[in-house]
Amino acid sequence: MATNLPALLRRLQRVEVAVRAAVAQRRETDPNPDDPFRGLYLSDEALDATLATGRGPYLPWPEEDEQPRRAGPAGGTDRLDALATAAGLTPLDVALLLVALAPDVDSRFEQFYGYLNDDVTRRRATIGLALRLCGLPEAAASARVRLASGAPLVDLRLIQVDDPDRPVLTRALRVPDRVSAHLLGADAPEPLLTGLVEPVDDHGTPPPGATELGQALDRARVRLAYLRERPGASALALGVAALARVGRTALAVDLPRLADSPRSAELATLVVREAVLTGAGVVIGPVGGDEPWEIWAQLATGSAPVLAYGGQAWDPGWSPQAPLQVEVAPLSAVDRAAVWRETLAGTLADGVDPASATAQFILGAPAIRRAASVAAQIAAAAGEPVDESHLRAGARTQNAAGLERLARRIVPEVSWDDLVLPGSILALLHELADRARFRDRVLREWRMRPGGGRGHGVTALFAGDSGTGKTMSAEVVAGSLGLDLYTVNLATVVDKYVGETEKNLERIFAEAAGVNGVLLFDEADAIFGKRSEVRDAHDRYANIESAYLLQRMETFDGLAVLATNLRANLDEAFTRRLDIVVDFPVPDEEARLALWERCLGNRVPRGADLDLGFLARSFELAGGHIRSAAVTAAYLAAGVGQPVGMAELIGAVGREYRKLGRLTLESEFGPYLALAH
Repeated sequence: MATNLPALLRRLQRVEVAVRAAVAQRRETDPNPDDPFRGLYLSDEALDATLATGRGPYLPWPEEDEQPRRAGPAGGTDRLDALATAAGLTPLDVALLLVALAPDVDSRFEQFYGYLNDDVTRRRATIGLALRLCGLPEAAASARVRLASGAPLVDLRLIQVDDPDRPVLTRALRVPDRVSAHLLGADAPEPLLTGLVEPVDDHGTPPPGATELGQALDRARVRLAYLRERPGASALALGVAALARVGRTALAVDLPRLADSPRSAELATLVVREAVLTGAGVVIGPVGGDEPWEIWAQLATGSAPVLAYGGQAWDPGWSPQAPLQVEVAPLSAVDRAAVWRETLAGTLADGVDPASATAQFILGAPAIRRAASVAAQIAAAAGEPVDESHLRAGARTQNAAGLERLARRIVPEVSWDDLVLPGSILALLHELADRARFRDRVLREWRMRPGGGRGHGVTALFAGDSGTGKTMSAEVVAGSLGLDLYTVNLATVVDKYVGETEKNLERIFAEAAGVNGVLLFDEADAIFGKRSEVRDAHDRYANIESAYLLQRMETFDGLAVLATNLRANLDEAFTRRLDIVVDFPVPDEEARLALWERCLGNRVPRGADLDLGFLARSFELAGGHIRSAAVTAAYLAAGVGQPVGMAELIGAVGREYRKLGRLTLESEFGPYLALAH
């Protein structure tokens, strides 16, 4: 504070010179200067003197002294000069600001203003008094508008005009505490913006496009830009880096929270004022499209650049000012790996390559730094260097939580060793995982899917009878990639009301865009069915749902798996757009034997009469049914306190047959038929 106060006090000396002259002039026309009750009432003599002399301006405003000023923290010669430049203030604006500021710096001015207002209770400068102290008549229209809406002093809340019910000239002028504190050298932010605004520093290597955007801000004097970010991109990081290129810090504004406030327009003005005071730029978002128009109107005031960002296209109706529109692409795999290494320098385990361990996670630079911090904490808690598991665990913490309200989240606990499938099916599943790992290289670097507005996602279809391993395979693929699995039952998404199904699906896809996970659409045939000839309104709307989903799947940037028991019911247009189709067969005898062994595991006590070969030969069950029967047998054995034997397993199979509506035939159960009932 001490570095800026002397310069400001020298500026206020001009106000004191004007006040001294005004006091002397006031005394010359005062009919009773020794009245001890002056300012509390209006005498006849005082009224006659006012009628005789009028209310002309005081002496002309003193000239600026030539004494050099110290450099202030906000740039320029001192903070007042820097503020005048940033806010576009005229010399008259600066003079009015100094008059209003004086009581906040020197308490004597309260008494001075009370005397000049001829009212001891009005201890701040009024509009009329401020104009007269600046050597201007009270009726000067060109001067009065400097304290009205549309002028920077008022629009940026550098001066607060109080008492709106009073006549214009007797309205008091007040400098908000944040402005006076800034001019005195303090840097504490506006308290009302706590939780809404956060200063953000530029970190590390700038994202692609930062230099070009910075040049636009500098050369073209761009005041408003809209950064449309793709999934996995960070418009915030781009905006911060671009502002750093033009020598500005960044104020990151949480737009949804700001828009939800009942004082959103006022807070938007305070955001702009904070940027003007500190010489910063505003990076605000994400834009939802339903923000009050007053927010954009307030953000258009002042000279601070405003960089808004969001995932949707800019609507010209949002703001009267046309923005510079910039597409923000995600970081390349090489750039993401560089951020991982830069953040985790010296803490990685030997031989760990962040690029390969996290290739399937599409994250922006800020998210990578947060994920790396979490990974380092997890590793430190275990007393280990950061390895692949820590990297993936940290990356998963950056998933948005909104999808969990629409889908069931599953943390994978199975691996490739747990699958009992033919080699050709396993090869397709490995190919699906590889597509997720290397899609950046193939689709972005090698440009193998140009044009058409298609996304960079990977979509697969798992078709097969119930219990053949579709869901478990999706969980294994997710686990091998270090991702979570989110299951959506499309049967619960379908709504009988027109348009509601599409809305439900759009909410899921929108939330999934912010998640690095595998999205499993169960019972996909509920909505991916064949489009039919339109014979009535029901057919037309059913076809609209299918057409919408066709288009939305093409633009999806994530990893999606569709599971169905009825592949024949799917529209051919869907299968053409799928990357991989996996048909899960009913297990043969050899596979069933392996499934019985795997489902019982090595912890369940086994009876001496156990004959898993008989079970595999006799009962044509899918893997899901075998698992269910094994669990039931374990409960039966635990209930009688003995190992799992054939009695328990046959009884469990009999229960499974009844669930499936199948008959228990002697040809299948043989000598164990009695145990099945």
